[in-house]
Amino acid sequence: QVLLVESGGGLVQAGGSLTLSCTASGFIFSNYGLGWFRQAPGKEREFVAAITWGRGERVFTDSVKGRFTISRDNAMNTVLLQMNSLKAEDTARYYCARSHGPSATNGSDTYAYWGQGTQVTVSS
Repeated sequence: QVLLVESGGGLVQAGGSLTLSCTASGFIFSNYGLGWFRQAPGKEREFVAAITWGRGERVFTDSVKGRFTISRDNAMNTVLLQMNSLKAEDTARYYCARSHGPSATNGSDTYAYWGQGTQVTVSS
């Protein structure tokens, strides 16, 4: 009964900030890599950011580098996506996902479980 629940989405003005959270249950949280993906209407789901198990290595897609950061709190079974300097192109539904193991890649097929998503809308 792996469960991932996202929260924190909403409407924000361009240039503003928003923090998404994902709370997990049903597995040993610290043993797995975690990622964030997003999907806008008419577009394919795309990778946003991920964080590995262990050393907490982070990887970001080019379009969000320098603006977004990802972190995890293993004690709270939570992964955060902190988004700054938001742009209209960031508008999408954001999903958190758990990998098959400790790695964190940009391939959606490397993730075993997904949340239901939370909507982020950036106005301009």
